[in-house]
Amino acid sequence: MNHGASRKSALAAAGLAIGAVAIVAARAAPAVPGMPASPLPASAAPVQAAADDDGYPIDHEIIIRRCQRCHERDDEGRMTRISYERKTPEGWQTSVRRMVALNDVSLGPDEAREVVRYLSNRQGLAPGELEPGRFEVERRLIEHVYEADRDVENTCIQCHSMGRVITQRRTREEWELLMATHRGLYPLVDFQGFQRGGDGPQPVDEAIDHLSETFPLETPEWSAWSASMRAPRLAGTWALAGFEPGKGRIFGTVEISAGDAPDEFRSQASYTYAESGERVSRGGQSIVYTGYQWRGRSNPGGADELREVMTVDRGWQRMTGRWFSGAYDEFGPDVTLTRAGGGPVVSGVHPPAVRAGSSSAEVRVHGVGLPANPDPAEFDFGPGVRVESAAGGDGSRVTLRVSVDEGAAVGGRDLFVGGVSLADAIQVHDGVDRLEVTPRAGMARIGGGAFPKGYQAYDAIGWDDGPDGEPNTEDDLRLGRVPVTWSMEEYTATFDDDDIRYVGALGPDGIFTPAIDGPNADRAGNRNNVGDVWVVATHEGGLRARAHLIVTVPLYLKFDPWQGVPAGRLVP
Repeated sequence: MNHGASRKSALAAAGLAIGAVAIVAARAAPAVPGMPASPLPASAAPVQAAADDDGYPIDHEIIIRRCQRCHERDDEGRMTRISYERKTPEGWQTSVRRMVALNDVSLGPDEAREVVRYLSNRQGLAPGELEPGRFEVERRLIEHVYEADRDVENTCIQCHSMGRVITQRRTREEWELLMATHRGLYPLVDFQGFQRGGDGPQPVDEAIDHLSETFPLETPEWSAWSASMRAPRLAGTWALAGFEPGKGRIFGTVEISAGDAPDEFRSQASYTYAESGERVSRGGQSIVYTGYQWRGRSNPGGADELREVMTVDRGWQRMTGRWFSGAYDEFGPDVTLTRAGGGPVVSGVHPPAVRAGSSSAEVRVHGVGLPANPDPAEFDFGPGVRVESAAGGDGSRVTLRVSVDEGAAVGGRDLFVGGVSLADAIQVHDGVDRLEVTPRAGMARIGGGAFPKGYQAYDAIGWDDGPDGEPNTEDDLRLGRVPVTWSMEEYTATFDDDDIRYVGALGPDGIFTPAIDGPNADRAGNRNNVGDVWVVATHEGGLRARAHLIVTVPLYLKFDPWQGVPAGRLVP
């Protein structure tokens, strides 16, 4: 038997659990594993949340059959370890993959999906519990600060983000066992943060005390959510608005239809990049876990495949999140989906800023259900802004010609049209007073040889000083992306610094492409192509701003060892 091939197959099966291309077929009640059927049979009682640390009984046949070899099941159906923790779908998927990788658990693709689905629904997180850790599941590279206990944060973030911690709930015993697992699998954690010299409580002990109190197994939020949880009804037309770093704003629609089970959906997205006019069409499939966690993939298997991670609001009227790809999940837009009903939906206006004194400036209103034969008088931006003409189309966009009085007050203008409004649809300004390059501190990773590259996209944001004429005050007006010329300058960190010659190149679109992973024989000391540079944006009239870019080494050790290394530049 080819054990290597068998192992790869098992790992691949476990990796298909979230946002999978192939969807599990609908089953008899309950139609969604881990979630009560709706409506419940008269003889059935809803699954109630466990009290305190009593644990959750496991009644899923696959989990019992595949897992009880190691996880003992008691008379009440509770299984060691499994019954005493709650996680996101990503957290449960990681657990399943670890069991396959380290303990030779045999799971087929359908079985892996059902296990993750059941546990995410039965032992997931309530929306309020997930909110502080959404950056983790949305794969955002941010400087998150855990204010509750900085010492505990320092203990945990030596190896991973704090988001991995705050998106879990466990009993105290489970937090203790988790720490023991860390020390068993990664012995260096004792030197990196778990232990310190001397007597008394160690950092790992303080972490257990804090985490077991702050993130216990049972919470009021989960009790309330699990009592009313159900598969959302999302079929219909949704207005899409978003922003992609390096490319700007996007507008369009997403048509969502029901899948093969109540928590499964198919989607067809069509959107346009407002600045370039580039049109994109994407087809996808998704599962909504725990009644609100959308996980999907669009254009699956293609070079432009995107993972979709969104949160559905309680009223099923709005979804927010991120679609992303890339070796380090660095590419893709932030998105907001708004359900389109009987009336129009205004998603946004582009450009988002118009200068006072402008004459016949083109402004495009994006949305759903907009008038095909619009009357300029229907569009009201308030005092000082006159709509001269309006041209429609398919209901997704209306092109306006507007003039702004020379003496119009600077500030935001709400748009009213067709009985709906959009707050601060445009900013009336009197010029770009300053620039901001975002992110202010960026990071890229060399690669392309033995490891994948990590890219960094930059945007140049224009600002008006606002009515008070003073920069960096509360009334400043954010004008959105402005056209600039991009360049790099040396960030002098050491004597004879030569980083700018080796770290990589900054494109005219503000996307930095790092150099190949080294060592580089052409560089002094045969060093890698790492270093620090300034990323500089220059606007008309010589207005400049800059941001710091660190070009660092690849992730030599990934905490997801079952993932392969993608090749090439993964830019949608």
